[in-house]
Amino acid sequence: MLQVFAPVPGTAVPMSEVPDPVFAQGMVGPGAAVRPAARPQEAAAPISGRIAKLHPHAFMVLAASGHGVLVHLGIDTVKLDGAGFEKLVAEGDDVEAGTPVIRWDPAAVEAQGLSAVVPVAALEAEAAALGSTADGDVAAGDPLFTWS
Repeated sequence: MLQVFAPVPGTAVPMSEVPDPVFAQGMVGPGAAVRPAARPQEAAAPISGRIAKLHPHAFMVLAASGHGVLVHLGIDTVKLDGAGFEKLVAEGDDVEAGTPVIRWDPAAVEAQGLSAVVPVAALEAEAAALGSTADGDVAAGDPLFTWS
């Protein structure tokens, strides 16, 4: 069983509450989301593994087991063209769960009229494979969901 940790501090919410149908309907994969605290912060790796994809606003960590987890910092943040995001690692780097990956400011994202909610998706997973999803306040590094 893989434990997936919250990449940012805030309030854990069901994926269905993400204001984007691609995430809300589980098209990317099941998971959970975090409504982040409105302050500058570092988004951390939710699992240990290799940074398989890295964009200023999103990253994917691939575990040795083959499980991939996508973290997307805000909705439609690709429109910001990297402004306000600082990569702290490189694609291909090995990371431990909790390693800072991207520095960003959710309040600045919201000031642009975008949602800062952070979907955390279990890629290529069935919804039934996920269990014990967090609800309410979480700190970065707190358990968010399990994946069997």
